[in-house]
Amino acid sequence: MARIYAGILGPLAFFTSLARGALHAWPTEKTLLIAWTTMLGFAALGWITGWVAERIIEEEVRGQIAAELAGATPAAETRKAA
Repeated sequence: MARIYAGILGPLAFFTSLARGALHAWPTEKTLLIAWTTMLGFAALGWITGWVAERIIEEEVRGQIAAELAGATPAAETRKAA
């Protein structure tokens, strides 16, 4: 999941920065430097976000499986019954 988020956010930031540079008529070097920097930054941000999301999902699934194996009902099912 981390690679997917990084792979989406990085290029999206890159092309957005290229469009911004073109709209403001920035020099090519400045536009590419800003686009490259934002791509790296947003790819890192996407990787971190995806990694955190993956860990949260894994912990939730492990908790539900452990609860089912222990014979307890998960909290969500308890709320539905009430």
